[in-house]
Amino acid sequence: MSANWHTTKDSTTSAMQIQVGGDHYKSLKIQPLEYALANDLGICEHAVIKYVSRWKNKGHVEDLRKARHYIDLMIEREINEG
Repeated sequence: MSANWHTTKDSTTSAMQIQVGGDHYKSLKIQPLEYALANDLGICEHAVIKYVSRWKNKGHVEDLRKARHYIDLMIEREINEG
């Protein structure tokens, strides 16, 4: 069995099809994590995509602030490493 499959009592389902703690990603055509993994993005880039993708359905302005925080971290790191 492949490492990306989760076995439940009823069926074998891809772990990407399971969401723990809500359904705010269910309406998206591609989950933020799928996009981040497919494009080899880092944790900060993934967080920005995650928070911007769900802000209307979950955290509202707080999620936009979280996305901005991760962007600020990325800018700060880029400047300091530049």
